[in-house]
Amino acid sequence: MGDIQAVTDADFEAEVLKSDKPVLVDFWAEWCGPCRQVSPILEEINKQHGDKLVVRKLNVDENPVTPATYRVTGIPTLNVYQNGEVVKQIVGAKPKAALLNDLRDFIG
Repeated sequence: MGDIQAVTDADFEAEVLKSDKPVLVDFWAEWCGPCRQVSPILEEINKQHGDKLVVRKLNVDENPVTPATYRVTGIPTLNVYQNGEVVKQIVGAKPKAALLNDLRDFIG
């Protein structure tokens, strides 16, 4: 999983909802092929823009409560949370350029 920290149902509120920076949460699972495609792209985004955007991963199989709360029905789903609210949702695997474009409001 590299440098991206995992988040769980138990610490989601503290790590994500109460963060003073925007947080991108990657909802993923081990068996999900597109999730594995997106993972290295998110690692790069984390390295390049981690000062502006916090990146976290949440395994939907191990943590079913949070995905249900935010109506995550397909993975990968990337939700950006700001001030405790979902401000952006990206569903499905995308190339890095498309993800950076989707995240431009948060990474400047």
